[in-house]
Amino acid sequence: MSDLKASVTATKAGFHVEGFEKISYDFTFLDGVFDPRNEHLANLYKQWGRALAVMDLNVHNLYGQQLEKYFDHYGLTLKVHKTRIGEKAKSIETLLSIVDSMNEFGIFRKEPVLVVGGGLVTDVAGFACAAYRRNTNYIRIPTTVIGLIDASVSIKVAVNYGNYKNRLGAYHAPMHTFLDFTFLRTLPTAQVRNGFAELIKISTCSHLPTFELLDRFCEEIIQTKFGRANGASPAVREASDMINRDGIHEMLKLETPNLHEIGLDRVIAYGHTWSPMHELVPDVPLRHGHAISIDMAYSATLANSRGLISDDEHTRLLRLFSRAGLSMDHFQFDEQLLEKATAAILRTRDGKLRAAVPHPLGSCIFLNDVSTEEMKAALRRHKALMKEYPRHGEGIEAFVDASDTGYAEDGQVETSKSSIAAAGHDGINGIGDQSHSSADGNLIDGQKIPRDNVINGGPSRGLNNPIKDNIKGMRPETKSLTDGIKA
Repeated sequence: MSDLKASVTATKAGFHVEGFEKISYDFTFLDGVFDPRNEHLANLYKQWGRALAVMDLNVHNLYGQQLEKYFDHYGLTLKVHKTRIGEKAKSIETLLSIVDSMNEFGIFRKEPVLVVGGGLVTDVAGFACAAYRRNTNYIRIPTTVIGLIDASVSIKVAVNYGNYKNRLGAYHAPMHTFLDFTFLRTLPTAQVRNGFAELIKISTCSHLPTFELLDRFCEEIIQTKFGRANGASPAVREASDMINRDGIHEMLKLETPNLHEIGLDRVIAYGHTWSPMHELVPDVPLRHGHAISIDMAYSATLANSRGLISDDEHTRLLRLFSRAGLSMDHFQFDEQLLEKATAAILRTRDGKLRAAVPHPLGSCIFLNDVSTEEMKAALRRHKALMKEYPRHGEGIEAFVDASDTGYAEDGQVETSKSSIAAAGHDGINGIGDQSHSSADGNLIDGQKIPRDNVINGGPSRGLNNPIKDNIKGMRPETKSLTDGIKA
């Protein structure tokens, strides 16, 4: 028998059913989650005596031995599925490789999978858990700024489908999330900056005290990796901890009443109106934080043009983006993109724009009545303003590189034979390292294939072959905006 609150009512034509499922999960701030002195993680696996971990390959290279020693210390057997998931490898093939490992491991119905990595890894592995037996538990340990302060808050899990970002997915909450900011010590500064954008997002529209701290400590937070790097001052560490805790708490308060996104007016969608399309337009895709920063900065200019934020507030916000090294403009963020992205987001948001903009700084309003001409006029003004800022508003290390695409630095892609077979004759969608674990936890079936064998066919063609020789983040070549863009 189910103990869920539910009712069945007879109607003239049949029956009406209502059911309400309780969603309950925990967050624990814990520096040193793999330190044997911290038994919190082990306690969740003692009843099983073992664990299957899905782990980002880069994170495993840094922390794999520490993780193994931790589980050995508590007498728990550990198997590791190592994966390398970039935006182009956020695919069904990657998901299936994780499912292969779950099947091989013999996951019990309520046994939790341990998922360790950035937001892309937790998205794909979380969706694999949602799909496996329709509901498999998982425990999440995010290791990037975006993973810690943004992806960890949501219960959304997903993969991309063809050219469609996050088109296949589910709402599936983890049992528990451990928030360990010491992982940031080994995170590249570019990724710290990338995640900083998410904190600007939530503070600009919902939590002014956090914005004040970001504005005060911007450079120090990024340089010291949120106070976790050696030599960070106590003041920066204290401010960073306050920013992280308050930022996550604020997002949880906003999201918890709307975990399944039944309501489409969402404060945390600031910066997510035009960016979902723009992010994948350049030959080398923009990092997510830079894509939403362009959207946020432009949205702020639109709000200022309407008098919703003052000139001082507008300037202060733009300066914060610039000081952080985040993008505020890009040459392909143009009038044509605005029109296409607007048409796409209207479908996502049931026919309304629902563009979140600050009004005033620290609070939010949603715009539904923005005409095409008003959008274009605001964009022309925004681009004129950008000439007054360093780099004309372009960001530092704004484009994805080998650390977040799944592509090896030599221009090749690691993949598994099973993934190649699953892709069929049209090629695969930029698959990264998807080899799954064997019985002893090592990668199997791994092989390297030339980049051109991967990106020159099938679903990836519409994204303008986004991984090229300028993978290190140089300015990409201009391509036709209309080549295969979908939303």
